[in-house]
Amino acid sequence: MSSDLMLAYMHQWRTLRGHLSRRTGSRDLAEEALQETWLRLATMAEQPATIQDKHAYLLRLAGNIAIDLLRREQRHATRCLSDESVLREIADQTPSPEAYALHRDELRVLVRALMELPAKPRTALLLNRCEGLSHSEIATHLGVSQSMVAKYLAQALRHCRDCLRAL
Repeated sequence: MSSDLMLAYMHQWRTLRGHLSRRTGSRDLAEEALQETWLRLATMAEQPATIQDKHAYLLRLAGNIAIDLLRREQRHATRCLSDESVLREIADQTPSPEAYALHRDELRVLVRALMELPAKPRTALLLNRCEGLSHSEIATHLGVSQSMVAKYLAQALRHCRDCLRAL
């Protein structure tokens, strides 16, 4: 074991912790890096011969360990899924029985409202909304003017809206 480096580590522990805390932005990560540094120093058979500045050596060693820990933590964070994303993935996207019943009732009311309309307003609405025809195409199909098509559509939409509101 390198006793000179271990002694320097113990004397500079607070300084190293402050430096690593500032560098990583996390006191917990800094302390973990310091523990890892101590373990490395404890497992060294002997002190490397070329160390001239023990303080600089310890800063470099602890700093490299801290960077490795920070990178590992960032990789882990990118792989982890949040609870919300997991719940969204497993959530059932089918409508609830209540929503299904409500939509079914609305559809019944809408069909009844369409059946109550006179033939030309009903045809104009269906051609426009279901077939995607323009006002001029509907006018040609029904043999009426474009302004009459606009009136038919307004009449049909107003009637459907009123029926749905009554629901």
